[in-house]
Amino acid sequence: MSAVTFALVLTGVLLNAAAQLLLKAGAETVGRFSFSLDNIWRAGLHFALQWQILLALMFYALSVGVWTLAMTRVQVSIAYPMLSLAYVVTAFAAWWLFGEALTAQKLIGIAIIIVGVIVVARS
Repeated sequence: MSAVTFALVLTGVLLNAAAQLLLKAGAETVGRFSFSLDNIWRAGLHFALQWQILLALMFYALSVGVWTLAMTRVQVSIAYPMLSLAYVVTAFAAWWLFGEALTAQKLIGIAIIIVGVIVVARS
């Protein structure tokens, strides 16, 4: 995999991870709410106006563009498993930004993902 291809794949992964984190930040501005006709419109409007959610949607759109460019250069059977690296990035960022737990079981899973991506990338 060339440096340009790797950069495209990595950029797609990072944009996807950033979008997930921004969605979480935007969602936390509402908190938990009960699903009812009274709440759904108010919560939906609140979500729609959050800068974090709007930025997340822009990042998703950019990631689709970047990913499309990456698909012109690499086999999907190699590139797609690399998207799982977004979980690795997101798990550590969520721990740092939101105080989410990084348990031993999660860390083992992360290690398995990393080994799996390396095996697939070298095939």
